[in-house]
Amino acid sequence: MENHLNKQRTYFKEENTKSYESRKKALLTLKRLIEENEEAIMEALEKDLSKSAFESYATEIGFTLYSIRHTLKHLKKWMKKKRVKTPIFHLFTKSYLMKEPLGNVLILSPFNYPFHLLVEPLIGALAAGNTLMLKPSELTSNTETLIKTLMDRYFDERLVKVFTGDSEVAKKLTSLPFDHIFFTGSIATGQKVYEAAAKNLVPVTLELGGKSPAIVTKTANLEIAAKRIVYGKFINAGQTCIAPDYVYVDEGSKETFIKELKKAVETMYPKTGSTIGSIVNQSHYERIKGLIDDKKVINDYETNDDTLKITPIIMDNASFEDKVMQEEIFGPILPILTYKSHEEAIRTLKDFEKPLSMYIFSENRKVQNWFLNDLSSGSVAINDTITQVANPHLPFGGVGKSGIGHYHGKYSFDTFSHTKSIIKKGTLFDPPIVYPPYGKKQFKLIRRVFK
Repeated sequence: MENHLNKQRTYFKEENTKSYESRKKALLTLKRLIEENEEAIMEALEKDLSKSAFESYATEIGFTLYSIRHTLKHLKKWMKKKRVKTPIFHLFTKSYLMKEPLGNVLILSPFNYPFHLLVEPLIGALAAGNTLMLKPSELTSNTETLIKTLMDRYFDERLVKVFTGDSEVAKKLTSLPFDHIFFTGSIATGQKVYEAAAKNLVPVTLELGGKSPAIVTKTANLEIAAKRIVYGKFINAGQTCIAPDYVYVDEGSKETFIKELKKAVETMYPKTGSTIGSIVNQSHYERIKGLIDDKKVINDYETNDDTLKITPIIMDNASFEDKVMQEEIFGPILPILTYKSHEEAIRTLKDFEKPLSMYIFSENRKVQNWFLNDLSSGSVAINDTITQVANPHLPFGGVGKSGIGHYHGKYSFDTFSHTKSIIKKGTLFDPPIVYPPYGKKQFKLIRRVFK
């Protein structure tokens, strides 16, 4: 691993990645890799997570292709040196900002969106002119194998190299002196990555998670709220870092909301021919089953030990003390909790760690702003769930324990670039006042300038 990092470091120092042409070529190669292997990618995702072709394309393939096109369209502009204002006391001086590649980057991706969450940061890192070492999740072994096969086939290993294996491989990689480490996954693993990176003073981007609330107010369209929460919660069998983790609903609206919620679940996930995906492995499957409190479940559900599938579960009358509320669920269980007033809701939610996302359902702008202004989260969707992630003009990332840094679109380019400050001063005029020795006259003048 260290030898390969040195190879990539040499390749980078020889300026093979810095030009616009080389970056464009790398992005077009990645685009061709995806387009020529769509069927194989969907097949691997179906084997690993029982994802339907629609879900695989919509959440893993289509968005990455859109992201590449968006990046190619704007890359030349993003790379341009930008002039900025200069203070008046810097006479005859021009100031600029210039983006330059960081160098050698490590990307570690998770199991829940094993293709998309590896490729999306890769797009930004290639656009910024870096070399890459990639570590896909070993829990989705078919996708892991395919990613390695394709990257080896389409890319020079001095530009992009994939390493496969378990947590020991990740541990060895994170101990190396990269110029940046990008990690998506759990908070617990993110802490280990952060600790390892700190030993080499390597900057990190951590895309983590947390318990993202869906707040359903009495001013919400309850039918629409129910459908959109069901969609965002149960896509990918609930294994989505920005899925609504639980519903916090106004107590006066709860009864009607639950009726709409049950209707939405029955419509989208009928017992026969259910398109819900499978849980990634036996360990996660057993963990999720352990969070189910059958005394509070209000809908029919099924578990299948052979396919590792759990159909959608709604748990009513949940409390913040319940086991299901002590950790990010990351599975198809939706607890329902109630509040009496927006003041109570805000006061209660402020006691929790800042989530990766927050969902506010209300038709009233004033009510929306109560929660929007008083609660902190990585991102917010009003009257919707999870779609904020699919806009390359918006940064995606956490705050507090839900993550460090952000990416998507230009924000990815910026994350994997160093912004270099530049001043350019003329030589035709060189005022002697700036040079010592200094007297009272210079002191009075300098005070006037800075005032």
